[in-house]
Amino acid sequence: MLKANDAMLSARNATFILNGRKILDKVNLDVRKGEIVTVIGPNGAGKSTLIHVMLGLLPLTSGQIIRRESLRIGFVPQSFSSTFTVPMNVKRLLSLTLKPSDREIETTLEETGIAHLKEQSVASLSGGELQRALLAKALLRKPDLLVLDEPVQSVDFIGEVKLYELISNIRKSHGCGILMVSHDLHMVMAESDHVVCLNGHVCCEGGPENVQLDPEFAKLFGPSAIKMIAAYAHHHDHDHEPHESPDHHHKH
Repeated sequence: MLKANDAMLSARNATFILNGRKILDKVNLDVRKGEIVTVIGPNGAGKSTLIHVMLGLLPLTSGQIIRRESLRIGFVPQSFSSTFTVPMNVKRLLSLTLKPSDREIETTLEETGIAHLKEQSVASLSGGELQRALLAKALLRKPDLLVLDEPVQSVDFIGEVKLYELISNIRKSHGCGILMVSHDLHMVMAESDHVVCLNGHVCCEGGPENVQLDPEFAKLFGPSAIKMIAAYAHHHDHDHEPHESPDHHHKH
């Protein structure tokens, strides 16, 4: 058995071939306790596939996934069908696969900023509200590792800022590791500990500041991305108020 250092979840030479096409090519990745690891890359880079093989939802063609024994994972998938034959409110959604107490539901909805939506129909939620509800559902599992596949899809810019702040706060308050797929380069650089640039294989990886300077990063995303990140980081430093309530809006 390969040693995965102190990682909770690791990929070792993870390779996935579908219909003769190599979607993942010998990918290595580790996620440790209390660490935010973000996978970025262009469309078709294999980001969601990597998440799925690491969670055991897709079989590897070759390589190995190493999972710490009795690891509890909370997963928020990229797509979620909110078309239900039976109307469902947020409280019912959170109770679907678990049996949380009313107090646990209340506390988790408060933490994710949607306690006021407990009785609201899931179908009527906005993109950001649905993401918060799914995040609350994942948190009820008391995860050691939270896995988020594009958590800010269908969310406006202000909602994105708030969701990333929430994710960062969850890491601090729960001490869980977070593995996240994202296309929001500026946000990634603000909140991640370790960034992995994927394009079928790992092009570059490291701390956000180091990755920005890597020629492979510029090749993948272009020089304009680096300028955008720098501009955002500067603005973010001057306009970051982490202690606001989730409903307070930034003025960007």
